Amino acid sequence: MDKTDTKPNMTDLFTLPARTLPLVLFFFAAALVSNAQEISSEPAAISAGQTLFDNNCKACHRVHQKLIGPALAGVTERAPSIDWIKSFVKNSAAVIASGDEYAVALYNEYNKTQMTSFSTLKDEDIMNILAYIQAEAAKGPEVAAAPQDGTAIPPSGEAEGVSSRYLNIVLVGMIIILLLLLVILAFLIAAVKRFLDQKDLTAEEKEVIHSPITPSTIARSQGFIFIVVFVAAALGFKAVINGLYSIGIQQGYAPKQPIAFSHKIHAGQYQIDCKYCHTGVLTGKNANIPSPNICMNCHNQIKQGTTTGEGEIARLVKAYETNTPIEWVRVHNLPDLAYFNHAQHVNVGGVECQTCHGPVETMDVVRQQSLLTMGWCIDCHRKTDLNTRGNAYYDNLVEIHSKSSAEAMKVEDNGGLECAKCHY
Repeated sequence: MDKTDTKPNMTDLFTLPARTLPLVLFFFAAALVSNAQEISSEPAAISAGQTLFDNNCKACHRVHQKLIGPALAGVTERAPSIDWIKSFVKNSAAVIASGDEYAVALYNEYNKTQMTSFSTLKDEDIMNILAYIQAEAAKGPEVAAAPQDGTAIPPSGEAEGVSSRYLNIVLVGMIIILLLLLVILAFLIAAVKRFLDQKDLTAEEKEVIHSPITPSTIARSQGFIFIVVFVAAALGFKAVINGLYSIGIQQGYAPKQPIAFSHKIHAGQYQIDCKYCHTGVLTGKNANIPSPNICMNCHNQIKQGTTTGEGEIARLVKAYETNTPIEWVRVHNLPDLAYFNHAQHVNVGGVECQTCHGPVETMDVVRQQSLLTMGWCIDCHRKTDLNTRGNAYYDNLVEIHSKSSAEAMKVEDNGGLECAKCHY
């Protein structure tokens, strides 16, 4: 055998020393496992991936369009390998620092914006995210569907309720009907007078029938005085009751903030998930106000207007660089006697943020949308179905409830109206 021909073939494997064969087989199996990583197309994996994508990736990435980071459609074809993607997601800084050619090129292409490291994500989580990205990429970019009947699509900011033009038409119609009723009443009075004129009446009776109706005579009549006093008393009583009920209610409250932050731009236009900034909603009582560190994940690169030292982003950057707390003004306040837990409602109950806070994604200045009163909460507990899906804790309770009622369990059926639940 020529000494220069040292490359073994498959038959040579069986002639190698016994201590070498297990090592070769190990590397051969490892290569097969590495190449066998297939992205799942199962609906469960795609659904789990969508949730993970929305909570972790959506603030900076889209599937079909470039945002702060690159569009993720076709990422598995562009990246060196799936293992590389896992490493980069878990610790992008380490991959870049290692001098990896693709990672460094990506880092420079996006203005040296370093991706947040998601060290808590498991390999299975990343594979589910890739399953969601692959499924969305297969659908193609979203295209707004035109109406089939040829009608124009209304602007997204318009309400979908009844147009004010129709309400004005209804109001004008009601006024016309009232005028017609007055005309009919005048004809009836004239007909009654003509009928009485044919009777044999005394001079005093005729004077009463034909006495003129003037504002002064109306104002002096006892019936008119009673109606005026009754209406005034009713309106005054209603104003007092409304005033008593409005104590402590701040519906519509929209304070001016030290930095003009627009939820319409962040949560609406860029579709940043609420839970990306308000991280406490999943794990604690309070939603927490985002720290400047979270803001700087994006505004480390997005700094329009900061060169002149003016503008809202400049104020944010200055507060971050000088470690100065931003004195945000709290919008939603509950009295100290009331207990409310965000994690219980959002993480366990599956309640959407908009249920209580309204369409925040349309608000330039955040306002208190709901009443947030005790009655408002109780009404919600009476109407809302208890979220028992995938939670074995409720299995026995659901079984007992189904024997006594055909309706779905409400929050009140689980003690949602007990005083000690909210007042402790």
